[in-house]
Amino acid sequence: MLHDRVLVSVDGDGGERKSGGGIVIPATASVGKRLAWAEVVAVGQHVRQVKVGDRVLFDPEDRAEVELQSRNYVLLRERDLHAVAAQRVETGNTGLYL
Repeated sequence: MLHDRVLVSVDGDGGERKSGGGIVIPATASVGKRLAWAEVVAVGQHVRQVKVGDRVLFDPEDRAEVELQSRNYVLLRERDLHAVAAQRVETGNTGLYL
């Protein structure tokens, strides 16, 4: 990885979702801008806020996809991340920071 790049593995697929009330929302339903969660699998040497294993929130429209060893990944810049969920924070905190 180079510079401020982050390589992530996207959770699940863009298929159907369920609402909190149990209503199935089809993948073709028109919704507003929706962000996606992914797990960080590699980081560049100039990335400061993210570590391998963190979960990050990003805009799926601002991404570059890459295939490595028959697996699909997304390549992002650190500045394109909206939030980070980390297990490494102190006990008692939420573990989510923006």
